[in-house]
Amino acid sequence: MKRTVKWYLIQRFLIVLFFVYWGGVLIDLFYRMVLTPAVLVFLESQQIEITGNSDVFTWMLQVLFYILAGFLPPGIREWVQGRINAAMGSSMRIEVTSPLYSGVWGVLLRILIIGGILGLMLVRLLPYGLGAFYYSRVVTKQFDILLAEEKEEKKAADKKRNLLLSDIAHDIKTPLTTICGYSRALTEGIAQEDKRQVYLEMIYAKAMRMDELITLLFEYVKLDSEGFVLHKRQEDFAELVREMTALLYTEFEEKRMLLVTEIPEERMPLAMDRLQLGRAVTNLLTNALRYGREGGRVLVRLTDYELTVADQGEPVDPAFAAHIFEPFARGDKARTSQGGSGLGLGIARKIVEMHGGSLSLNLNAEEGYTKAFQISFYDREGD
Repeated sequence: MKRTVKWYLIQRFLIVLFFVYWGGVLIDLFYRMVLTPAVLVFLESQQIEITGNSDVFTWMLQVLFYILAGFLPPGIREWVQGRINAAMGSSMRIEVTSPLYSGVWGVLLRILIIGGILGLMLVRLLPYGLGAFYYSRVVTKQFDILLAEEKEEKKAADKKRNLLLSDIAHDIKTPLTTICGYSRALTEGIAQEDKRQVYLEMIYAKAMRMDELITLLFEYVKLDSEGFVLHKRQEDFAELVREMTALLYTEFEEKRMLLVTEIPEERMPLAMDRLQLGRAVTNLLTNALRYGREGGRVLVRLTDYELTVADQGEPVDPAFAAHIFEPFARGDKARTSQGGSGLGLGIARKIVEMHGGSLSLNLNAEEGYTKAFQISFYDREGD
């Protein structure tokens, strides 16, 4: 937006310069061709003779100072008027021979001439005044628009932050409530002996969920921090995908999910932060593991710097798909106690975009699968 405003203001400034210049040219032409001859005829009728040739603005200034000098005492007046003529040299001279010039009519005539010249000079400066007025209005308008947009952005950011804090509080409070309940049952001795181990396992599971949430939240905030930078180096992207997939292979087997991998053997050099990009790939695989159909298939395919992770889980509502990468965005299944935090996909997208790529959701990407997440890289050099 700021770049658009910058070019808009430059364009308007050039337009103002164009009209100011040609406005001045037309006024000068009018003065020289029409007004100056008419004024000279009037002055000559008052026995004020002007000889020589000069530009319009200089002509008006000289006449103005010469007439103003007429208000000075005799002796000084002639000396000043002589100096004005001398300063102009042979380009222009003013001679006043009217006997009325020193009388009452002369005073009125001088005032009339001074007022007329000042008016003409103001008209000559009119293009500059109008140009400055117009451009100031343009700048003020754009400034008001920017302020209004910043206000709306701040309002939206505040709303998003409040919703984020609300989701954080909810996601932390839910397992914490469970931990408190089971802990109280154990400490007060009201838990049955055969349930104690179950309660302890539930407390541990909820504590681990809280730890996962806090870790993901920390990663999300860290990626948004001003001082965060990626440590890129040339790595094999294909090898990274193979490695991240192998780390989760056992978990896919435990859910009886068939992992279909199509990863080429040849290298795919990519400038990347191996730790961060590995986290992004892992988040996609974990998402498929968590929301894929138990006993179903998960496809991991890499072709020409495009990674596809598809599963056969519940279809994603198209309305929800538009917000799936936002923090704490979760579908109906994810809102259960076994669902995810809603941060993993947002973290993955941030990391991919920081590597010059894109992460998108395709609801009809692969035949036999309900949804597919696709990472595509365009900037393979990774500046």
